[in-house]
Amino acid sequence: MTNYYSNLLNANKLQRCYEVAPARVKQFLEAEIDFVLNKISRNDAVLDLGCGYGRVAIRLSEKAKKVVGIDISKDNIQLAKQIIRANENCEFYTMDAIDLKFDDNSFDTVICVQNGISAFKVNPLNLIKESIRVARKGGTVLFSSYSDKFWDQRLQWFQIQAENGLIGEIDDSITKNGVIICKDGFKAITYSGQEFLELASNFDVQATIHEIDNSSVFCEMVVN
Repeated sequence: MTNYYSNLLNANKLQRCYEVAPARVKQFLEAEIDFVLNKISRNDAVLDLGCGYGRVAIRLSEKAKKVVGIDISKDNIQLAKQIIRANENCEFYTMDAIDLKFDDNSFDTVICVQNGISAFKVNPLNLIKESIRVARKGGTVLFSSYSDKFWDQRLQWFQIQAENGLIGEIDDSITKNGVIICKDGFKAITYSGQEFLELASNFDVQATIHEIDNSSVFCEMVVN
């Protein structure tokens, strides 16, 4: 499924997904960014995993000292670089999130937002392990997924994306319980707060769950 995002749902097509989002979804997207902004400081170096075309990273660069976005799609990174232009504190690289080309203890904050943990289609333990490796001691790792309270709005948004030809037709017969499946192979799952805590328990972190805006579940992991 990584190829779905790198080959089928990237760059301008991915950007279009956010342009067609209903007002309530746009509120959710802003709430996620606001939550992350409140967790970072002016002197922080921030890593954005699965940054897409830089939608979140660019906003974070207005506050953080340095923001690095990585994505497996070369097209996404090319568009992000075009959008950011001469912003010197924001950088983008084509890179695999479970094989980061950064030294240990490189970032104050590492984020994987808007259900990126589902989008990567990798072992979540490997994803979190690599995120923690590049985070500094005392640093923060933030993962988010959708709240189950947001199911109707989320499903509506994905239906709009399907109607616009951005993803395949949704398979209504098996789309349920937080899982959206399209007939072209697209699949998006979610992680609950309890599931995040179970994942975090495998690492030397202090984990806290935050539910915001009745739309997002954040797992905040402070590295010991």
